[in-house]
Amino acid sequence: MILKRNIKKIVFPAAVAAALLGSCNQSGDKQAHQEEGNIDSLKIVSINGATSEVLAQFGLLNNIIGTDVTSTYPEELNKLPKVGHNKNISAEGILALNPNIIIGTENDLKPETLQQLKQAGLRVLLLPHAHSTDGSIQLIKSLADSLKISSKGDSLTKVLKKDLKHVAEHQKEATDKPNVLFIYARGAGTMMVGGKGTEVDEMIALAGGTNVAQDIQEYKPLTAEALVAYNPDVILLFDSGLSSLGGVDGILNIQGVKETKAGKNKKIVEMDGALLTGFGPRVAQAIDELHHKIH
Repeated sequence: MILKRNIKKIVFPAAVAAALLGSCNQSGDKQAHQEEGNIDSLKIVSINGATSEVLAQFGLLNNIIGTDVTSTYPEELNKLPKVGHNKNISAEGILALNPNIIIGTENDLKPETLQQLKQAGLRVLLLPHAHSTDGSIQLIKSLADSLKISSKGDSLTKVLKKDLKHVAEHQKEATDKPNVLFIYARGAGTMMVGGKGTEVDEMIALAGGTNVAQDIQEYKPLTAEALVAYNPDVILLFDSGLSSLGGVDGILNIQGVKETKAGKNKKIVEMDGALLTGFGPRVAQAIDELHHKIH
């Protein structure tokens, strides 16, 4: 995959193609065929965007019959029934799709919902998922091992590790470390700052920046006073969040923004939310894209 920019490009080997090639290269392996035969009957509800991406890259896109609302990549997932968002997912919505396995991460279901699904006789696979590059690699491995398709996991993690190495080498060229403020926005009435312990905090660091909101944990409401005090070089938002504010012109009208370095230089950066915070198989692409946007 080539990220299109007016700067030096990094070429990422397509993870989907790698997974498919890995499968083809093992076409003569009897065990691989047996493994694939065992997963053909899976009817999956995936309740996490990262697990949905991994499953798709394992070649199981056609086995997914429903997802949570964060599962937006690949695009085909948007055509599937949605069962809710994170801990607002209901057992009834999942059961209505008649799956035989539910796949997500450890914090995706309320305990009572998990109990309902298990009582219905469904297999529920909830995996650890640390928001880090190691966490992304481990998620791929754990999911592949759990589905007994370890060879696909090995192929995909090999590609990801190579991509991460390329990104790290390319970042050595950077001479600055910009101060970045992430704002979660759903219109001007709902604006939150992402502090320590958030996915964006880790991603900003991986991209060679500094999250200026180190005085708070998780998310806190944004105030004009805090915005001016942080005085970030860059303001980062989800693309959907920036759109909800009316684009760059809209956010510049938010009280305090024009007094910051980011506001004065119109250094307002947007990224797809699933890519920026997903920590799935596209994590190297996310780091590289953010690195180039904030520098």
